[in-house]
Amino acid sequence: MWLRCTSRRLLTPFNRALKHGRLNASSWSGKVAAVMPEAAGFQGVTDRATLQEFSHAHSDSFWAAMANHRLTWTSAYDTVQDCDLRRGKVKWFVGGKLNVSVNCLDRHVLTCPDRVALIWERDEPGAEVKVTYRELLEMTCRLGNLLRRRGVKKGDCVTIYISDALAERIRDANSSTVITVNQGVRGGKMIDLKKTVDAAVDTCPNVRQVFVAMRTETPVVMKDRDVAMEEEMAHEEAVCEPAAMDSEDVLFMLYTSGSTGKPKGLVHTQAGYLLYASLTHKYVFDYHDGDVFGCVADIGWITGHSYCVYGPLANGATTVLFESTPIYPDPGRYWETVQRLQINQFYGAPTAIRLLLKYGDQWVHKYDRSSLKTLGSVGEPINTEAWEWYHKVVGDGRCPIVDTWWQTETGGICIAPRPSDPDAEIVPGMAMRPFFGIKPVLVDNEGEELTSKSASGALCIAQPWPGMARTIHNNHQRFIETYCQPFPGYFFTGDGASRTEEGYYQITGRLDDVINVSGHRIGTAEIEDNHCSAVAESAVIGYTHDIKGQGVYAFVVLKKEADITEPELRQQLKDSVSKSIAKYASPDYIQIAQRLPKTRSGKIMRRVLRNVVERDLEGLGDLSTLDDPTAVQEIIQGHQATTN
Repeated sequence: MWLRCTSRRLLTPFNRALKHGRLNASSWSGKVAAVMPEAAGFQGVTDRATLQEFSHAHSDSFWAAMANHRLTWTSAYDTVQDCDLRRGKVKWFVGGKLNVSVNCLDRHVLTCPDRVALIWERDEPGAEVKVTYRELLEMTCRLGNLLRRRGVKKGDCVTIYISDALAERIRDANSSTVITVNQGVRGGKMIDLKKTVDAAVDTCPNVRQVFVAMRTETPVVMKDRDVAMEEEMAHEEAVCEPAAMDSEDVLFMLYTSGSTGKPKGLVHTQAGYLLYASLTHKYVFDYHDGDVFGCVADIGWITGHSYCVYGPLANGATTVLFESTPIYPDPGRYWETVQRLQINQFYGAPTAIRLLLKYGDQWVHKYDRSSLKTLGSVGEPINTEAWEWYHKVVGDGRCPIVDTWWQTETGGICIAPRPSDPDAEIVPGMAMRPFFGIKPVLVDNEGEELTSKSASGALCIAQPWPGMARTIHNNHQRFIETYCQPFPGYFFTGDGASRTEEGYYQITGRLDDVINVSGHRIGTAEIEDNHCSAVAESAVIGYTHDIKGQGVYAFVVLKKEADITEPELRQQLKDSVSKSIAKYASPDYIQIAQRLPKTRSGKIMRRVLRNVVERDLEGLGDLSTLDDPTAVQEIIQGHQATTN
């Protein structure tokens, strides 16, 4: 979290670029300046390709120039990086000190205090709340002063309640302070967050105080440990001096569900994460001053952290915090919000796009979307049909779509079609181009790097970058075993990918989402991308088969207006897969579902689907990130009907 309590001495942002960044003003190139002005002075750099090469060959110089230009430092760093991927050692801008809230708030208050920083798009349409940079700084200072007065000090972990299984996370993080609200509001429904917090904290003796804000007017029972946050903040001063934090001090931890069902507390630190979020926000989405940036992700997800909060605020942007759902009060909610708030960049998940596709084009055409300049996709590979609909219907065929690949572990976008020349091609459903400083490689099962232009393998990253996670909280050995040991010398992403002759990357899905049918390895995403026009979305998993080793089991959700019988649907799907891949890839079972079990971030929980199909209901694991747990019971009942 941001800390504010001591020094305010600041260094100018670019005063060491000549020392670390090898700037040479005489070699500035118009092409480079158009892509990334901060790098326009690098020697020998004339276009995007040579800039990419420079960012790999002269990593220290590249990242130093970025850090000096884009961040405001309290004191200088001594070493750009001290990293060894083989040992899981990752440190950036060693010895430097800065304050994240200064970079996200104070410096913008000096230049544009009345610019809107946040637009809280409440669950109720038309009830948005706008907060300026001046107002946000004052609120941050009041909260900082309150936390300090209540004994929160540097190094303490403060938990912000966002999901179930809260107690496990509080205990793992050793948190003594929790922040929550009386109720959450989503899709017209009230969620009693305070009750969940009370039940969790009762089992966590280390928690000494719970700050409670009031989202609704529904009163709650306040316990001795509870603090009425807004009332107490009103008594605090609106000025709080910012602390000078070390570059590698912990900024936040995010818990993600692991494949084993045990959540991982991934740790991100101050300077490197902020720099990477800032750079990728600006250049992937082509953000410019005055734009309204609309990322509709949950704030508790890494996408919400990087592209609702830290990245946009570091760039002085106006950013939208979306509280509702894509279909509340109707399937036009996203596009009504775009029209009302005049959103320029829209960043959403393929699962939401597929959901809205089910309802037809009329809900999109009802609203003016002329303000849109860039459309983004995040969370999983976007299938071709959804990409085409997003591009042609939502974007009127004029907005570039940035299909972004990244993870909680990477801190920010690693592969996306932009930045690139404005007229550079964008291939539907493909992430395509690595971001500057990111060096992806494909590795085979023996750990050998695949050097041919066209190849498929395990996606790894060959060089460290500032935004990457530093460790798993309280378990660095697990971090090493998960990300560094599978392919020594590389950061292992857990995803598979293919590379085209042009050097473009396409994510094929998690490597554990590969089905081996009679010796043929098939990516589930490859099968999922072959469905008929009646299907809105699908999920494919492998299951144990006595003869073939593994069989193919498909779950499909139909569009609302679909007019097709089940036998016709199944035959069309089987024929499509047989024709585009092979007969052996054709699904053995096709289960029609009303919905699929998804996390609140929109990812389909294929682990749950596998367990249902294998009839291992006791092994379902951690379901705390599910958006609606009742979907699992529907899948179980549907599976029984499909296989009987």
